[in-house]
Amino acid sequence: MSENFEELTNLVLILMPPVAPVPTTVLPPFLPPGVQVSGVHLWEQLAEPPLPVALCGDAFSQPGNIAAETVEDDESFIRKAQTYVDKFNSVPLNVAITGEAGSGKSSLVNALRGIRNNTEGAAPTGIMETMEPTKYIHPDHPNVSVWDLPGIGSTGFTPDKYMEYVKFEKYDFFIIVSDHLFRENDAKLATEIHKMKKKFYFVRSKIDDDIQTEKDFDPDFNEENYLQSIRHNCTEELQKLGFESPKVFLVSGLRLHLYEFKDLCKTLIEDLPEHQRNVLLLTLPNISLDVIQQKKESLGRNIKWFTAASAAGAAVPIPGLSGLVDLIMITGFTLHCLTSQGLTPGSLKRLSDVSGVSLEDLKAELKSPLSGAEITKGLMLKSLGSSATYVTATAIEEGVRFIPLVGTVVAMAISSATTYGVLTHILNSLTEDAQRVFLKASG
Repeated sequence: MSENFEELTNLVLILMPPVAPVPTTVLPPFLPPGVQVSGVHLWEQLAEPPLPVALCGDAFSQPGNIAAETVEDDESFIRKAQTYVDKFNSVPLNVAITGEAGSGKSSLVNALRGIRNNTEGAAPTGIMETMEPTKYIHPDHPNVSVWDLPGIGSTGFTPDKYMEYVKFEKYDFFIIVSDHLFRENDAKLATEIHKMKKKFYFVRSKIDDDIQTEKDFDPDFNEENYLQSIRHNCTEELQKLGFESPKVFLVSGLRLHLYEFKDLCKTLIEDLPEHQRNVLLLTLPNISLDVIQQKKESLGRNIKWFTAASAAGAAVPIPGLSGLVDLIMITGFTLHCLTSQGLTPGSLKRLSDVSGVSLEDLKAELKSPLSGAEITKGLMLKSLGSSATYVTATAIEEGVRFIPLVGTVVAMAISSATTYGVLTHILNSLTEDAQRVFLKASG
């Protein structure tokens, strides 16, 4: 959505009749100074209609409509708000995970989607081989798919034929998984992936199982030394197979917050094209406080866009429409934050399954009334209505709107500033809840 921000802010005042340049003292600091307004039809110059227009098209195209009539019921309201979330989820990401049967790749497929093994929607685990590429859609991010690919050894194909078989072009990157040393087939596959100009990453899985086994047999076991030994052996084997400086990530599919999954994610985000970095970041399970903070920063960068859209909605001279547009945008932003920070009812239930911490204990960490709740129009109105600042600002905005010449400008400034404050508060409070839930779940 950020690519539309400059275009939208330059046109944000066009619904007003021509007047002198708007004084910068009345506009929020992020809007460009000296903006002039022209005509209503300039909305059509946008390649894609701004979201206030797209979501409330009836009200914009038929000025006689009553604003409240554009959202007749709760289901319609949430559907319109969900359109905002869909805008965020428009960039596809396809992750391919391959490895031999029993290597732990299916557990990693599930872990990346925040799902416990052997629960609804989980990829089947065990020693049964995957014979065809199998797609698993992320439960909260439908634009993200994790693919469970058959191991190259099980197909009998040469590496180049294997890449054709799995249709390599559809994947953004590959994770090659082994629960022991990497073998010749793994190296051949990585070489073929490199020829196709795709990224690949070696993951040594089931680290937690290995550590527990060693602890049981060695009373003087040193975990750090053991991890260094595994890393050295894997690296040495890959060097023998022709890789000069291979990077191997030690991962437990059942305990992502341990070992080197964080390092793997950091590398993936750095390597991905810019338009996919945020997609991956906001899809990741909350594996650390750092990841939660990075998600907050990513979500926060969209607040200016929403605020500019709020100003655009305030420019339309229809009583009540600005408030409706703001409510839909605020709800859409809230839904996106809840989904990204793992605070929807479904996300919390899956976290409870994965962590072993009861759902009741996780919910006890929540402070915001929006966290863990089914979002409805009534809940959003109640939550916003409890803010005296929001209620007062909304009333003033409607009151000044029809003051000649400057009324719309002032209404736009009030609307955008109020929306900015509300979204910032929601983001901060939900992030704090996500941090508390993470600490509780990780023990």
